[in-house]
Amino acid sequence: MADVLELLLAQHARIEELFGRVLHDTGEARRDRFEELARLLAVHETAEEEVVHPRGRGAGGVEDAVIDARLAEEHDAKRLLADLVDLGVDHPDFEQRLIELRDMVLMHAKREERYEFPRLAQHLPPQERERLGTLLLTAERFAPTRPHAGVETAAANLFAGPLLAVSDRVRDAIRDAMR
Repeated sequence: MADVLELLLAQHARIEELFGRVLHDTGEARRDRFEELARLLAVHETAEEEVVHPRGRGAGGVEDAVIDARLAEEHDAKRLLADLVDLGVDHPDFEQRLIELRDMVLMHAKREERYEFPRLAQHLPPQERERLGTLLLTAERFAPTRPHAGVETAAANLFAGPLLAVSDRVRDAIRDAMR
């Protein structure tokens, strides 16, 4: 079992690494890395919205304003990520918009790490953080693989998430089969 905070920190590092690779790569490699990045971001944020942010409220010791600010950031990042998915890696504006998304996402991660994670570490015992790690991994297995702005709360994710996840995974399978 893994501590939820350790899992999230590792994902933040992987996200930062993927941004660098997408910006460095070209052609097919850029497209493949961007698809990996987009999927990781969509799954990561959904799982945070379903598991971490709700637990942070109340017993997790995180103020509502902190979580509300992170949810607003996630909404903005999902909108920009969805635009980038639609543009495609060959669009002339792709790189500039990707840099904008990178800056937005990395600032969001730093804010989580500074304002949310320490409070969770302080208020939740290790066994609860491990239980949340298991829940996070489970949520990720069933999360949508594409960004869906407007679906940032646990309730919205639980209501719309399963249908969006099925739709996204079918689209992913068709895309992969067409290659």
